[in-house]
Amino acid sequence: MTKIFFVGSYNEGLTIRVPRMPALGESLRGGSFDMGPGGKGSNQAIAAARLGAQVSLLACVGDDIFADRALQLYAKEGIAADKVHRLPGVHTGIGFVNVLPDGENWITVDLGANLLMTADHVRDCEALIRKSDIVMAQFEAPPEPVAEAMALGRANEKLTICNPAPARSVDPAMFAHVDILTPNASEARILLGLPPDDPSPVDRLAGKLLDYGLGTVIVTLGAGGALIVNRNGETRIPALSIDAADVTGAGDSFNAALAVFLGEGLSVEDAARRAVVAGAYTAMHIGVIDGLPSRAEYERFASEQE
Repeated sequence: MTKIFFVGSYNEGLTIRVPRMPALGESLRGGSFDMGPGGKGSNQAIAAARLGAQVSLLACVGDDIFADRALQLYAKEGIAADKVHRLPGVHTGIGFVNVLPDGENWITVDLGANLLMTADHVRDCEALIRKSDIVMAQFEAPPEPVAEAMALGRANEKLTICNPAPARSVDPAMFAHVDILTPNASEARILLGLPPDDPSPVDRLAGKLLDYGLGTVIVTLGAGGALIVNRNGETRIPALSIDAADVTGAGDSFNAALAVFLGEGLSVEDAARRAVVAGAYTAMHIGVIDGLPSRAEYERFASEQE
């Protein structure tokens, strides 16, 4: 069983489906409101647990009802949450998700308690890191604990994976201990100090990221699949042909599956191919948590695609 330690986040997601993007100042009528658990670290931890990994999670929540919901969820999903810190006087992270008819979306987030995670919180988890096979982090935590997690993972000879989402400009030195970086195309541009719509080819962007000392860069491309770039060259992984319903959690599903299958001994290319399948499964379902497959659901879907 793959053991994964996540340095993550929890955000309660408030989702509404809208017919189109609004004009500035417009009040646009939507529908199908849903409130549910989210946050990239939390989503990825749940996705990995459902695929069969043994998961431990470091996260920070507030002292509100959303924190209660988070802890109840982790207990239900079998995630070790004794390092989920409930911080007094702050609110749990909140995400507002608008979903278009074709499944595309835009999200605004107030990270709340997530921003109070420190490197000391990570150092307090070193015993868990030693027992893990993989250390994984995202960018909904501050840069200091993310960098510390990658450094401790490397020091303890664990595979380190960083999903730099949501992207922000950071000191490239923090990537020195990252084995695999998994941005999407716009995140890759932002990490390089470029506008998110910069026209540079994605393979060139990934090559520049390698210069930060990374072992492998895997750029997720949505309907374009994924691109793997390392010192040995590049490999394109095609996407599945699907009718997307909600792509909100597809990237989290991809990242979790990538970690699980790497932990089970697959090569980077084979793990990424299987991760693309997991992302497609999630994109075909409305709601992130409801769209994260169990191992049986994943294997059945993968078999259907073959």
